[in-house]
Amino acid sequence: MAVLPEVNKRGFFEIRLESIGGLGANLAGKMLAEAGIVGADMDGVSFSSYGSEKKGSPVKAHIRFCEFGTPIRDTSPIEHPHVIGVFHENLLKSGAASGVLPGGIVLVNSARSALQVAEEAGLNGCRVAVLDATRIALEEKNRVNMAMLGGLFRTCGFLDPEFMKDVIAKSLGKKYPQAVEQAVRVFERGYTEIELLDMPAGRRESAVQTGESPLGYTNQPLGGMIVTPGSSLLKDLSISRSGMLPAFDQATCINCAQCDTACPDLCFVWEEQPDKRGRMQMVLQGIDYQYCKGCLKCVEACPTDSLSRMLEQEGYAAANRVRHRFDFAEA
Repeated sequence: MAVLPEVNKRGFFEIRLESIGGLGANLAGKMLAEAGIVGADMDGVSFSSYGSEKKGSPVKAHIRFCEFGTPIRDTSPIEHPHVIGVFHENLLKSGAASGVLPGGIVLVNSARSALQVAEEAGLNGCRVAVLDATRIALEEKNRVNMAMLGGLFRTCGFLDPEFMKDVIAKSLGKKYPQAVEQAVRVFERGYTEIELLDMPAGRRESAVQTGESPLGYTNQPLGGMIVTPGSSLLKDLSISRSGMLPAFDQATCINCAQCDTACPDLCFVWEEQPDKRGRMQMVLQGIDYQYCKGCLKCVEACPTDSLSRMLEQEGYAAANRVRHRFDFAEA
């Protein structure tokens, strides 16, 4: 029987996975729980919380482990976990690392260094782990969740990685037998290609502490009015991207607008300009990446390969963003 490194006052070691639809956090939570309950002879519980079941929507998976025989009477969402797995780096902007206990672990899917991630997200008083799970998944043609599971097993030393390989084979073997070998390889790379950094407690406010809502009874809008509707026209959808972006080559574009027809979020920016004969026509200027969630439907629709898939790089979207003349976010 495995020994838990620490437990809270209710006797639980708690893990929370922060993700978006399409990255496989729900399945990862179930497999992680099975590895602890069946493979390490612990008691536990696992469940997920999410809204609409679609790519890009927020997903949380909650896993509780405890010593065998401990009563489990708590199935509420985990607010103060020992370990947080952030499947998409941009989720840190919305407080994905909040609530982690002092001395806990925050594992982030990022191509940047652990120090860069920790400083930008204000993580101190905890261990920061960084893993480029998106790159590993693309190289191995598999899923991000398998790489993140490898990183989680590395940070949770009481779990047996060899047993997890059996869980992967059992979970994927029936429906996707051809993917088992790749998934195990991605898991192993996630286990080994992780960077760990202990951040000392600092003076400045840390994400280790749970922040309070910026709105209260003294400053909330009159009547509880929602000032930012749930419309993609007013949202920064960069959090919804799962690592890929459409790259635009204006030189080969024929302005057929098939990309704009396929785009569900009005990302393409047009301007009326004269053609070679002096006739006015709409010319594609570029992409407003603030509203792009990386679905890549435009790439599939483009007949001239003016749009291509690319792995999102830090700062690319901001540097190549073409704003709408009427900027919805500033209206």
